[in-house]
Amino acid sequence: MVDNRYATALVIACVLSLLGTVYLCVGAGTQHWYQYSSPPVRGEANASELRGLYDEFMDGEFDEKTYSDTLFRLNGSVGLWWRCVLVPAAPPPHWYTEPGGKMALRCRSFTVQQQLTPKYKEPGNHNSGEDMLRTYLWRFQFLLPLVALGLEVLAALVGFCACLCRSFGPTLSIGVLHLLTALCSLATVCCYMAGTDLLHRVSVLPDKVDGSLGWSLYLALMSSPLHMMAAALLVWAARSHGRNYYRMAAYRVA
Repeated sequence: MVDNRYATALVIACVLSLLGTVYLCVGAGTQHWYQYSSPPVRGEANASELRGLYDEFMDGEFDEKTYSDTLFRLNGSVGLWWRCVLVPAAPPPHWYTEPGGKMALRCRSFTVQQQLTPKYKEPGNHNSGEDMLRTYLWRFQFLLPLVALGLEVLAALVGFCACLCRSFGPTLSIGVLHLLTALCSLATVCCYMAGTDLLHRVSVLPDKVDGSLGWSLYLALMSSPLHMMAAALLVWAARSHGRNYYRMAAYRVA
């Protein structure tokens, strides 16, 4: 039999774990990790330049400088897997002809090969040498969420098997897996913020362009304390139940 206190702790830990996993999945799968606010378009010449950037963004080859410049100029948003720009919904030849027209979000995904592409000290200049720090920060921010979700799936499988076997023993291991998941989620956010800061140091933002953290990043960040709280409850329940079990066993022997 499991004491009601431990059963309650397990239920609360399961709810926290589920919420944390949902937050992490939604955060990692959406593009609003960092958002740029660009000034309004003025003049046909500026509109033509932006159309060229947009065409290169959607149909051109993958290049960090090209897509970064487009994000800066077209109210872009970028996440772990997506990069998007906010453009008029009208076809390109009629861009910005009607002030206040309807806007639409156009996105492209990062392929696995693009995620692993090296970053350079001067974006777009392959002769400037590879920037190892930015390269590995980008790769970690891509891999760590996958590791976190893999650990969460493993914890769920272990918990399911423990329920089938009616065993309380694996609870401590499940708590440790949740703690590792929380650390991976937190490390993902840290890597992303550090990589974005380094990008802004080597790529000067245009005038009147502002950047801000988006809600997707905050969702991923919120998943970390949720998993930590679940881990704390699981570890507490496992250790307390173990101590009580050994006390009862010693009492029976005596």
